[in-house]
Amino acid sequence: MINKIVEDTRQAIQGIKSGDTVLIGGFGDAGVPFKLIEAILRTDVCDLTIVSNNAGTYKRGIEALLLAGKLRKIICSYPRSSGATAIVELWKNRQVVLEVIPQGTLTERIRAGGAGLGGFYTPVGVNTLIAKGKEVRVIDGKEYLLEKPIRGDIALLKANKADRYGNLVYNKSARNFNPIMATAADIVVVEVNEIVELGKLDPESIITPGIFIDRVVLGGQK
Repeated sequence: MINKIVEDTRQAIQGIKSGDTVLIGGFGDAGVPFKLIEAILRTDVCDLTIVSNNAGTYKRGIEALLLAGKLRKIICSYPRSSGATAIVELWKNRQVVLEVIPQGTLTERIRAGGAGLGGFYTPVGVNTLIAKGKEVRVIDGKEYLLEKPIRGDIALLKANKADRYGNLVYNKSARNFNPIMATAADIVVVEVNEIVELGKLDPESIITPGIFIDRVVLGGQK
């Protein structure tokens, strides 16, 4: 019997190790798997590379990982959101590496990683600092940069509802990066607000099918 539900967040993040690349869903606070992030804080895992839209805020979530010295690098599109102070100081002091990527490019790099593509060409960033060290190709008289795919060792996601197969329904804007990240990691873990019986999810509302999900944990669990 397929059952991807695990008892707690400790079990949910099993297999994460120092040096891993971790994809973390969310846009601002919407769709951020805070309980799974808290579970990382309770481990001795460190030297992580985080891929997310933001760099955390108000000393929780990703910012809590920064303050705890768990991170080596952050790849994101919007590090200076309201309440984001740790990333500024740590980057200035060279205690963490920061790679800023235009949001659409970040999304497509993750999607390419999930699709098994070798990369894609985009005009975004041509003749800017973003182009440094990247292949430039002229297509139909226009310059494009080659952007390579992003994949994670583990993805930590947040959804509203799941069944034991791992089929996911998101809550409005909490959908954001979570669906594409679900396709682009070796281990995919999701924190949910509610677990329902098989057949209770409207098939037309399922955004991420369970085939992409390895573990489901109820958000209220420690």
